[in-house]
Amino acid sequence: MKGSKIYLFSIVLVAVLGGLLFGYDTAVISGAEKGLQAFFLGAEDFTYTDVIHGITSSSALLGCILGSAISGILASRFGRKPALIFAGILFLVSALGSYRPEFFFFAYGKPTLSLLVAFNVYRIIGGVGVGLASAICPMYIAEVAPSNLRGTLVSWNQFAIIFGQLVVYFVNFLILGEHTNPIIEKIGETVYAVSPSSDPWTINTGWRYMFGSEAFVAAIFTVLVFFVPESPRYLALKGEDTRAMKTLSRINGSAAAAGILAEIKSTVNVKSERLFSFGVLVIFIGVMLSVFQQAVGINAVLYYAPRIFESMGMGNPMVQTVLMGIVNIAFTLVAVFTVEKLGRKPLLISGSIGMAVGAFGVAISNIVEVPAVVPVVSIMVYSASFMFSWGPICWVLIAEIFPNTIRSAAVAIAVAFQWIFNFIVSSTFVPMYNMSLGGMGTKFGHMFAYALYGAICILAAWFVYRLVPETKGRTLEDMTALWRKNK
Repeated sequence: MKGSKIYLFSIVLVAVLGGLLFGYDTAVISGAEKGLQAFFLGAEDFTYTDVIHGITSSSALLGCILGSAISGILASRFGRKPALIFAGILFLVSALGSYRPEFFFFAYGKPTLSLLVAFNVYRIIGGVGVGLASAICPMYIAEVAPSNLRGTLVSWNQFAIIFGQLVVYFVNFLILGEHTNPIIEKIGETVYAVSPSSDPWTINTGWRYMFGSEAFVAAIFTVLVFFVPESPRYLALKGEDTRAMKTLSRINGSAAAAGILAEIKSTVNVKSERLFSFGVLVIFIGVMLSVFQQAVGINAVLYYAPRIFESMGMGNPMVQTVLMGIVNIAFTLVAVFTVEKLGRKPLLISGSIGMAVGAFGVAISNIVEVPAVVPVVSIMVYSASFMFSWGPICWVLIAEIFPNTIRSAAVAIAVAFQWIFNFIVSSTFVPMYNMSLGGMGTKFGHMFAYALYGAICILAAWFVYRLVPETKGRTLEDMTALWRKNK
C-alpha cells in the first residue's frame, strides 16, 4: 500500500479550518467593536466606560485561556478528534449567542448590564473553542504529518488563522456596506457618548450580523471533523496499534508506516508521563515562545486596526485593514514555503528584528512630524514581519518541540500562557495607547506602546538565539532524545 498525499492534505485541510475559525473569531471584534460600544453606551442601568469596553472587546480571551488549559486533558483523555468536535460546537453556540444575546431572557435591543454579561458569556464560550482549536489543531497536524512536511503543514494552520482574519475583514466590510461606524465622543475622563448623527443601523444591527456570520463556518467545520481519523500517535499511546497503523499506512505507505509505528512505540515507555520528566528547560522554552508571540503586541494591533488607522487620518480605515490582511496573507506564505528550507530559528530572529524596526518606526512617528503614510507603512512592516516568523513558527515549534508522552499537557500549558498574555496585551492596549503626558497629549501613549513592543521584539530575538533548538528535519520521536540529553 502506497501513501497518499491527497489523503494527508484532505485531513490537514479539515484541521486548518479550526485555525480559520480561530482567526475569524478573534478578528471579528475589529469591525464590530465600535457598534457594540455605541449599543451599550445607551444603557441606563450602568455606565459603559473605556475600561469596560476594553474588557468586553477581549473577553473571549478569558475563554481562550480556559480552553487551552483544558485542551491537554480533553486531548489525552478523549482524543484529538472528539476535542475538535467539541470546539466546533462551542464556536457555533458562541456565534449564534453573540448575534442575539437576548435569547429568551432579555428584551431585544435594550442594552442593560445583564445583557452585557450574557454577551460576554457567549464570547467566552467561543473563546473556549478558540483555546481548544489553537492547541489541538497544530498538535493534530504535527502528529499526522511526515517529518519532512511537518513545518510546512503546521504553518498552513497559521495561514488559515490569518486567512480567517482577512475573510472576516471582508465580511465586516460587506456587512457595513453603505452604513457608517458610529461616532463616539468623549464627554468625561472615562465617559463616552454616541453622537446623535451616528448611523442607528450599525448601533442596533450591524455588529450582530458580524458575530453571527461565524456560525456558517463553525457548522461546516464541526461536520467535517467527524470524517477525519484520530491522530495515529494518540492511538499508539493508547495501545490501539491496529488503528494507528491503518492511518499511518494511508499517509506514508505500509512499509514506512511499520517503521514509524515502531519508533513511536519506542518512545512511549522511555519516560513516565510526568510533565517535568524531560526537565524544566523544554517547558520553559515552550512557555516563553508563547509569551513572546503575544508580548510583541501583534494582536492589539489586529483587534484595533480600524481605530488605529482612523486616528492616523487614513481615509476609510476598513480599506487599510483589508490591505493589511492581504499583506499578512502574503508574508505568511513566505513562512509556509521557507520553513523547511531555512529552518525555524532564522525566521524567528529575522522576524523579530523586522518587527522591532516597524514598531520603533510607529513610535518615532509620534515624536517627529512625518507624513501619515510613514506610520502606516511601519505598521505593515511590523505586521508582515510577524506573519513570516512568530505567527506560524511559534505554532510549529509548540506542536513539535515536546516529547510524545508529555505533548498534550505541555502544549496545553504553553498555549494557556499564550492566551493569558494575549488577554493582558489586548486589555491594556487601549488605556496605554490613550495615555496622555504634558504637551504630547495622547501621542505619548501612542509612542510608549510601540516603543515597548519594539523593545520586547529585540528581547525575543535574543531568547531565540540563545535557547531555542533548531528542529528542522527532526521527527517528533527525536524530541525524546534531544531533551533527555539536555536534561
